[in-house]
Amino acid sequence: MKSRYFLPLLLAPLALSSAVTPDPAAAPDANLSKIKLPPGFSISYFAQNVKSARELALGPDGTVYVGTKTDKVYALPDRNKDGRADEVLTLATGLNAPNGVAVRNGSLYVAEINRILRYDNVGAKLKQPPKPVVVSTALPDKEWHGYRYIAFGPDGKLYVPVGAPCNSCLPEAPIYATINRMNPDGSGLETFAYGVRNTVGFDWSPRDKALWFTDNGRDKLGDNTPADELNRATKPGQHFGFPYFFAGDVPDPEFGKGKSAATYVKPAWKLGPHVAALGMKFYTGKQFPGKYQNQILIPEHGSWNRSSKIGYRITLVTLDAAGQQATSYQTFAEGWLQGQKPWGRPVALLVMPDGSLLVSDDQNDAVYRISYKG
Repeated sequence: MKSRYFLPLLLAPLALSSAVTPDPAAAPDANLSKIKLPPGFSISYFAQNVKSARELALGPDGTVYVGTKTDKVYALPDRNKDGRADEVLTLATGLNAPNGVAVRNGSLYVAEINRILRYDNVGAKLKQPPKPVVVSTALPDKEWHGYRYIAFGPDGKLYVPVGAPCNSCLPEAPIYATINRMNPDGSGLETFAYGVRNTVGFDWSPRDKALWFTDNGRDKLGDNTPADELNRATKPGQHFGFPYFFAGDVPDPEFGKGKSAATYVKPAWKLGPHVAALGMKFYTGKQFPGKYQNQILIPEHGSWNRSSKIGYRITLVTLDAAGQQATSYQTFAEGWLQGQKPWGRPVALLVMPDGSLLVSDDQNDAVYRISYKG
């Protein structure tokens, strides 16, 4: 019970202000005053009424694209660059939980549960979106852990995970519990990482290009076991333990028998148990103080079946000078959980060209903007 990994409420937080005054440009909302941030930071609304806002992607003209777990994809243009979307445009509708969005060469890639679409030259056609091109239909259609988070890697390939179709099981097909990659045209699908129960967030180190990703631990082993994971993949083909081990050293009661934890890659850091760590990002902007440069920020969506709720915040994982070892885990932003009642759930992050940070929230149907003025 004294482990730093299993008592996330005791994590040493950064110095937090007692309250944050919402940006005057934001619509009045008492909830924003509940968000606690380090001194010098402020939070405002980039956009509201973005139903079930999930993954975020940035177009070359500054338009922010938003995936959802409903049937819609949104576009949020900010033409005057004032830090607030001019309007909320419905770019696509009738899709199958289009959680994942990514941009390459002016085209928007959208990941549904069972396929990946591409909308070409989308920035010039926001009011009359083009018909999508089907890039891939190679993804399974299971809804359990079916939300796809996508991103283009330094190698130019599109990375897409396929979560386990269960709490804990031996998957029925090799594609489950993996991170995969493909060419931008959908060809060349291959598995990059194995034993990944459910990642809905990953990013590449700006230093050595290693892939870092969050992974959610299994349920029904108690409130404090296992921890969610932050992982670092250094090469293709590594196995991260599912369904045999969780958090590096917690054996599955059924599938861990006769297995050795040493066989699998251990987490770079153990996060809080059941915090539902999602869309992690390296902070690569220049607006925040230097201690945030090239460090990892993680939205924790929040526990759903823990007897005492935790998460519902954004945490900061700091790395060593080489950017290869995690050294600390702290709270960066909190306040979406009031007592045991959440009013919002942070999902994904996006570093903007001006160095501000966007945060999606699929409960409050919003995208926030966190900025620093010192």
